[in-house]
Amino acid sequence: MKFLTFKGGTHPPTYKEPTANLSVEKAIDPSVVVIPMQQHIGAPCEPIVKVGDYVKVGQKVGEAKGFVSVPVHASVSGEVKAVQMMLSASGTEVLSVVIESDGRNEIDPSISPKGDIGSLDPKEIIEIIKEGGIVGMGGATFPTHVKLSPPPGKKLDTIILNGAECEPYLTADHRIMLESPDEIVYGLKVIMKAVQAEKAYIGIENNKPDAIEAMKKAVANEKDIEVVSLETKYPQGAEKQLITACTQRVVPSGGLPMDVGVLVNNVATAAQIAKTIKTGMPLIERITTVSGKAIKTPKNLLIKVGTPMKDIIEQCGGYSEKPGKIIMGGPMMGMAQQGVEVPLTKGSSGVLLFTEQQAKFPERSNCIRCAKCVSVCPVYLQPLFISKYSENDAMDHAEKYRALDCIECGSCSYVCPAKIPLLQNIRVAKRSIADKKRKQAK
Repeated sequence: MKFLTFKGGTHPPTYKEPTANLSVEKAIDPSVVVIPMQQHIGAPCEPIVKVGDYVKVGQKVGEAKGFVSVPVHASVSGEVKAVQMMLSASGTEVLSVVIESDGRNEIDPSISPKGDIGSLDPKEIIEIIKEGGIVGMGGATFPTHVKLSPPPGKKLDTIILNGAECEPYLTADHRIMLESPDEIVYGLKVIMKAVQAEKAYIGIENNKPDAIEAMKKAVANEKDIEVVSLETKYPQGAEKQLITACTQRVVPSGGLPMDVGVLVNNVATAAQIAKTIKTGMPLIERITTVSGKAIKTPKNLLIKVGTPMKDIIEQCGGYSEKPGKIIMGGPMMGMAQQGVEVPLTKGSSGVLLFTEQQAKFPERSNCIRCAKCVSVCPVYLQPLFISKYSENDAMDHAEKYRALDCIECGSCSYVCPAKIPLLQNIRVAKRSIADKKRKQAK
């Protein structure tokens, strides 16, 4: 059988076995949560509570301060103990609201159902999604209401839900497709109504046949929604690659999915939209996969936003051996962490704990000109040249070689037999080029 895919990419071991068949467990409520004001791409929020305030579950504690921004909400009820700068998973300090839970989980009186698909118009839907603090839950954390608000002249005719979950180890999306397929479809129909799209696909890698079956059953009576099987390949879940696989449309260099009439959302995002519409509860919790050889008991946990990582590790039995690296997210695109005090956020799809042996960085050697980095690049770049230009501070040349088109999937670094840190060098080039453009724009 032929499965949909794109040109390029690679096939790292999936390592999903430890958690793929584990149902989602509700994590133990944390005694303290740390709610960062910056949990998404875009402008940070501004705190609207102060030390000593009593807050309830679902209450807004940070107001959005820009169009590309969403509010943040309390995930527990209790007293605000601090509003201060604290270390986040991004490796930087972020203004955060610290709430000590009273254990009662008292719901804020503003939380109530928002109606149903038939009773809501597109503007109302987009406003509910914005006020619900909903962002892309695959890890990118781009505010969803912005995606649903294309500029005049841009027509979105197709929606793609990303159920690929191509990152090794992660199974959170797999489990939500098995355990909440009807919620995902409901959320997808809400998205379709918001942008007046006629067609939708749900793309799932073929290493999740049970999820494909569950989603096909859920859309059996939906003539405009199709579940498609994708080849298991990394980065199959990348936005532009998913569009090519599902529709054969190609997003141009420097362009956005809306340029080819497509909007891509994650399956977990769709499920959250359904939850917010049906109950009124904003995004205050998410499913996170905890896995890796250095954790004693891998799990899929439903975790409240703001829960410290150390609490989650304790609930999974602690370390099986001394960890060499801890990653928030997947192993290919996730962020290595400085410590376990950082809180989980809306984008925390995984917590991975690797042993010292797994984390050992291979020794670099000279390029052997095998061109593997070129053959696997899903956006047809020449990673070695961009990396070389970056190392030699020749950023103008790196830009000419389309460094800004890099989606930072890390496929080039993964396959490089010389273990050259290609992605790291390209990231340096991208930031340098972006800084230069910002200065020129002033």
